Amino acid sequence: MLNQDNNKVFVLSDYGKGTLMDTKLIIRRAKAKGKIILIDPKGKDFSKYVGADLITPNLNEFMEVVGKIASEKELTKKGKNLIKSLKLNALLITRGPDGMTLLENKNKKIIRTDFPTQARDVFDVSGAGDTVIASVASGLAADFTLEESIRLANIAAGIVVGKLGTASVYLDEIRPHYEKRIPYLNLEGARSLVELFRERNQKIVFTNGCFDILHAGHVEYLEAAKSKGDKLIVGINSDRSVSQLKGSKRPINKLIHRAKVLGSLRCVDEVVMFDEETPIKLIKSLKPDFLVKGGDYKVQDIVGYDVVSKYGGSVITIPLIKGLSTTKILNQGD
Repeated sequence: MLNQDNNKVFVLSDYGKGTLMDTKLIIRRAKAKGKIILIDPKGKDFSKYVGADLITPNLNEFMEVVGKIASEKELTKKGKNLIKSLKLNALLITRGPDGMTLLENKNKKIIRTDFPTQARDVFDVSGAGDTVIASVASGLAADFTLEESIRLANIAAGIVVGKLGTASVYLDEIRPHYEKRIPYLNLEGARSLVELFRERNQKIVFTNGCFDILHAGHVEYLEAAKSKGDKLIVGINSDRSVSQLKGSKRPINKLIHRAKVLGSLRCVDEVVMFDEETPIKLIKSLKPDFLVKGGDYKVQDIVGYDVVSKYGGSVITIPLIKGLSTTKILNQGD
């Protein structure tokens, strides 16, 4: 698993049952491969987690290691000391009805951020810690910032404690709470939405791009694409994908900001992120009725042409406004 390039985040859930016998070695090897290491800790000895990016103890687990805490000021102080001693990037303390507290090392300064609880009714806290770390991992894997990932986890945990027994949280449950914060879907979320559109006999249009600096040419093109069907789904490259295509100085704008601007357009129904250099995986999975690309491409050269043509969909090109491009806009600023 450590040798797979597509595994961005590595989670160690320590239940104290003996499976994680050499966490230090696992962390070293994972870090050497460039993985983000998240740990749900257990026990009184946190030294075995040295070098991790984030550990997520609950308040009792935290106090078992650092001692009793009499004030918020003391919690911050002891949290900062733990980060320094374990060489962590961040510490997330889950605090039940008091929400969560993040202490994060930013530019050699440890910053505290508090997240109020999202739970309305608490029936069972079983598995809440697992929900938190899984949600944080999902967010980071999708190129969210750590804070955005924790906001996602906070919402997910608030939902799961409202269920009886060890339970799962689903996209449809999270989305109403989070759609204003996370302006794009992953593949699974997009697939579920497409199924809903098809049940309503709505025609699906798909296009894609980096959309690093949205300009009038993009808007006109997307409006034209939307006119081909009922629902326009736009695939957007992750930050890593943009860098692979455009170079290390791109993107100018982070994924979450690019997606928010793109999704604010009236013609765009949904934005879905992809991490690869091309959207072929999305196209194969979503099976749009219309695949649209801007520019003077031959339709046969468009990524996904063979796939869409095979199941009877249409591949269309739409001319772009001459003289308008992100590259030209950036060059004008030089």
